[in-house]
Amino acid sequence: MKSILTKNQNLIVTVFFGVLAIIVFLPVLLVIMSAFSSEASVTAYGYRFIPHEFSLESFRYMIRSGSTLPRSFFNSLIITLTGTVLSLVVMTPCAYALSRKEFKHRGILMIYIMIPMIFSGGLVSSYMVNTQILHLKNTYFAMILPTLCSTWYLMLMYNYFRASLPDSVVESAKMDAATPVQTLIFIVTPVCRPVIMTVAIFQMFGYWNSWYPSLLYIDTNHTELYPLQYVLVNIERTIQAMILDARYLSGMNSYTPPSVTLRMAMVVVAVVPIMILFPFFRKFLETGLTVGSVKG
Repeated sequence: MKSILTKNQNLIVTVFFGVLAIIVFLPVLLVIMSAFSSEASVTAYGYRFIPHEFSLESFRYMIRSGSTLPRSFFNSLIITLTGTVLSLVVMTPCAYALSRKEFKHRGILMIYIMIPMIFSGGLVSSYMVNTQILHLKNTYFAMILPTLCSTWYLMLMYNYFRASLPDSVVESAKMDAATPVQTLIFIVTPVCRPVIMTVAIFQMFGYWNSWYPSLLYIDTNHTELYPLQYVLVNIERTIQAMILDARYLSGMNSYTPPSVTLRMAMVVVAVVPIMILFPFFRKFLETGLTVGSVKG
């Protein structure tokens, strides 16, 4: 009787979360289908899961209007990969050092590191530092270095190291005459891979979706450095300008771009690469956020 009840409970839970997953996925599916619909059908019949009239006009317009679109996609890949790797290189040793009890003055350093979580120096001061002192303007590093180290991610790694990295493991590495760098690379990194991969995923999403640093640090004479998100934002602005012009020139033959479906196509272009990669990192994300929360 108890086993039957357990099976029924499992079935109910499975069905509940299956329905919940479908509900969560439906808006994503609606966006994808709308991107492949014609502007006229969406205007006349609204958003539909099955397009009333199939069309690739939004994607064609995006390619035509964004001459730097292939280059910007490559730029986003370079920025995302480089920024993620450098973030791990900077934050992993820092979090590991802070988690060790034998590290002197770690309390003072923790306070110093946590200050940016409360307040920052402001946009003007950061812009002056990045452009006048570091000379990052019109470079890839202008879109990488400002968000290279996150205090929140650093604290996430710090707590994981404290909770899930036994002191005996580090001590055994010392007894084997391993240097701190060797201990970090060959002992700490494999043991703490879940939290490292979790931070890598978060940083990857952040760099891929980032466009504001490009607005600040990349001028119009260096369009070859634009990332994908910023190019999509510029296309969106161009659409709005053309729609306003079409309203004022309603008596003339003016071309009106597919504004609604084009927005959906932009979402598809920006989100689909992340959707493809996410299942491969899902297990690391789940483990990294849960392991270490309960010590024992």
